[in-house]
Amino acid sequence: MQVDINTHTGRARMNATRDVAKAGIGMGSALAITISWSLHQSILWAILHGFFGWFYVVYYALTR
Repeated sequence: MQVDINTHTGRARMNATRDVAKAGIGMGSALAITISWSLHQSILWAILHGFFGWFYVVYYALTR
């Protein structure tokens, strides 16, 4: 998705998808944190599982 931005120095073109992905956590990490919190209600487990992201999500899906 291309976004055109007009600035006082001229016209800049940015790739919005790439910038958004760099700015925050990924979908896998968010899903892993949500699953972990719903199972354990522990912030430490949620942080650990969020670090592993999609690996934890796949592990959860296979072992459930």
